Amino acid sequence: MRPTEILHQRGQSLWLDNITRALLDDGQIQKFIDEYSVTGLTSNPSIFDKAIASGYYDEAIKEKAGMGLSGEALFFHLAIEDLRRAADMFLPIHERTAGVDGWVSLEVSPLLAYDTDKTIKMAKYLHEEAARSNVFIKIPGTPEGLPAIEECIFSGVPINVTLLFSAEHYQAAANAFARGVQRRVDAGLNPVVGSVASLFISRWDVAVADKVPADLKDKLGLAVGLVAYRSYRETMDSERWQQLRNVGARTQRLLWASTGTKDPAAPDTLYVHGLTAPFTINTMPDSTLEAFFDHGEVGDPMPADGGEGDELLARFAQAGIDTQALAAQLQTEGAKSFVDAWNHLMERVDVQHAAVT
Repeated sequence: MRPTEILHQRGQSLWLDNITRALLDDGQIQKFIDEYSVTGLTSNPSIFDKAIASGYYDEAIKEKAGMGLSGEALFFHLAIEDLRRAADMFLPIHERTAGVDGWVSLEVSPLLAYDTDKTIKMAKYLHEEAARSNVFIKIPGTPEGLPAIEECIFSGVPINVTLLFSAEHYQAAANAFARGVQRRVDAGLNPVVGSVASLFISRWDVAVADKVPADLKDKLGLAVGLVAYRSYRETMDSERWQQLRNVGARTQRLLWASTGTKDPAAPDTLYVHGLTAPFTINTMPDSTLEAFFDHGEVGDPMPADGGEGDELLARFAQAGIDTQALAAQLQTEGAKSFVDAWNHLMERVDVQHAAVT
């Protein structure tokens, strides 16, 4: 039995952090579903940027240019077409799991990360345009994003909360989700609205790679994951969520994001092996998925009490790492990198648009 199948059987979902029209057309995504136990996928501007640069979308761009579309509007038409196809491929999983799994994700413009009202408007628009029950809209868990998440959940828009870097970030996202669900309960609406909270892992280790002793290298991301997982388990067991479950609500799932190993000296399946936990999701790029499928080893389940997470974070503090300040820095830098990637994507769309017209 392949490691991916073992992990799936132990209750963790494996999602692909990639989508292109070529992967859809050549059957690669279906292969990942059939042979690699993949049950969902995520996307981001950088992924689409590379795909459009390949020229694979040129005919589609030319067609949409003839419809008068350009820039952001043209891109979202392309992306939604791809996401719809992927959503349909995962729909049997979505239905079989009663909506727990089988999701795909589409991101709002990162330019809106600090604009609550426009984020809400865009999220609702994209959800309506996608017209699929298993499409998440990605909203960053910035302070301005949190009220947008609450409002969208209340409005019935499934949300993937992105750009979370710490247990505190996760808890803020979980609270925003819970408030949205509670408002639905109070209004007599169906309390079941899908959501995941995406905690970024590998960027922690990149940020401190040259600032910590050798025995702490590549351990900060996993330490943060352990502490966040404890917060996740405590949230699920809380009185608040026991009450919400009693009226039919479902907990937001924790998703491990940015799980491709960045350090060439570290195992290429480091963050898959170390983040094994039931009722969580690990979304990974093709290379990490292929590596784990080929030679990965399924790690022991993460301890619900956080295991050695606190001890490891204390050692990082002794080494001069202020993890709270670094979490805020990583979220700010992450939002900026998303904006940069988005601007580059829009430039790419314009270049391809000009080339075919």
